[in-house]
Amino acid sequence: MVFVGAVHEAAPALKALLKADVEVVGVVTLPPEAAGRAAGFVDLAALAAPGGIPVLTSTNLNAPEEVARVRALQPDLLLVVGWNRLLGDDLLALPPRGCIGFHASLLPRHRGRAPVNWAIIRGEALTGNTMMFLAPGADTGDIIDQRRFSIEIDDTCATVYDKVGASGAEMILQHLPALLRGDAPRQPQDHGAADLLPKRTPGMGIIDWHRTPRQVHDWIRGMTHPYPGAFTWFRGHRLFLWSSMLPAGAEPAWQPEPGTLMGMEGDAVRVRVGGGSVLITRLQQENEAEEAAAAWFVRKGHRRDLVFDPVKPDILCWARGESPRPAYVPWLDPAPGETS
Repeated sequence: MVFVGAVHEAAPALKALLKADVEVVGVVTLPPEAAGRAAGFVDLAALAAPGGIPVLTSTNLNAPEEVARVRALQPDLLLVVGWNRLLGDDLLALPPRGCIGFHASLLPRHRGRAPVNWAIIRGEALTGNTMMFLAPGADTGDIIDQRRFSIEIDDTCATVYDKVGASGAEMILQHLPALLRGDAPRQPQDHGAADLLPKRTPGMGIIDWHRTPRQVHDWIRGMTHPYPGAFTWFRGHRLFLWSSMLPAGAEPAWQPEPGTLMGMEGDAVRVRVGGGSVLITRLQQENEAEEAAAAWFVRKGHRRDLVFDPVKPDILCWARGESPRPAYVPWLDPAPGETS
């Protein structure tokens, strides 16, 4: 077998594979210069080293020379976990037992990019992990198995990916013998029931303070570590918001406009949102260290009633994946009249 992976759930999958009765003849992962740009990157070379397994690095595994490197290993099966790039036809046709992959949703629901982040952002309570035969296209192959699990109110993208990783390792150990024999179960997807998730980029993390407390909380926990983070702007400075809580008890009588700093509560800062408030517990001003939100509030000498910088509605719609990218996004584009 050849194992291909780079992020999140790749580590538990490779660990499971190394315990199985199979010869792993190579591990493919990202080179160091690309690893630093991959959210949730895991060091698979450290796992491969004790067994003397060759490690190949690639940013384009579909390139002819890269396909030739994999072909030279003569794999019966390719296992692809945590690799955010589609395999081309040459790779898909290479191993006689096929190419096996995973997608962190209950396919055919939520094909495409960032399924865990989108599930949390949208407030979903149930998700899962799908083991499938890889085929041309995004997440279209026949299903081998699925695992379902809940998304709790205090889950983050990191904790849900822990569940994804554990479920993937279980399915590998359960189905590997049948995969190697060539008689693993396979169920074609109902393509008519599929939906394709919008792509997410770091610049889409801007918070809409007019949304409900639960929606703002979901936004923050759906983009926290190891992802680039949800953010807002305050007096021209970007603030990354890493964790939040929904307040207990009644809302204060004072109900200012959404995005207003309402003051400290313990280590947190209360912020007014649409129809209520949220407690921001940890944040980070750009180019500074992450800290408790109240500590930032005190250190900067802020007072209650200050308001985060407004954001245009078309940018907020784009950030939610509901419309195309606007022609001008201030934190991504040169100001009108300037050159890049």
